[in-house]
Amino acid sequence: MIFDSDVMIWVLRGNESAAKLVEYTKKRGISILTQLELFQGVKNREELKLIKSLFYDFDFIIYPLNENIGHRAAVYSEAFGLSHGLCTVDSLIAASVIEHNEILCTANTKHFRLIPNLEIKTFKPKNNLQKNNHLKQ
Repeated sequence: MIFDSDVMIWVLRGNESAAKLVEYTKKRGISILTQLELFQGVKNREELKLIKSLFYDFDFIIYPLNENIGHRAAVYSEAFGLSHGLCTVDSLIAASVIEHNEILCTANTKHFRLIPNLEIKTFKPKNNLQKNNHLKQ
C-alpha cells in the first residue's frame, strides 16, 4: 500500500487510527514526492529526524519517479487538470501507485477518484491524538 501525504501527516500528528493503519499494514510505501512534501513541512531537525525514523523503523519503500510514471502523470494531467483541477503532485502519486500495482491510501479521495484503474483505500481520520506524537514501536 502506498500512503498519501495526508495520511502520513495524520500519523506524525499522533492520530491513533492513522498510526494503527500504518503499523498493521505489511507492505508500506510512499512516493518520493510524499517524502519531499513531509521534509518541506518540518520546523526543525528533531521533526526531520522523526520522519526519517518513521520511514526506517517501519521499512517504508520510497518509490522513485521514472519515465513511465512521468508519462502516465502527463496523461492524467491532460485529461483531468483543466476539468477537475488535478494537480501535478497528485497525478504523479497516482501514476506511481498504478505503475507499482499498489493501492493508494488517502483521505483525499476526491483528488484521485477520476483516475482510471487506481485502487483507493479511503482513510477516515478519527479525532484521537496519541499522547506521544509518534507510532508505537
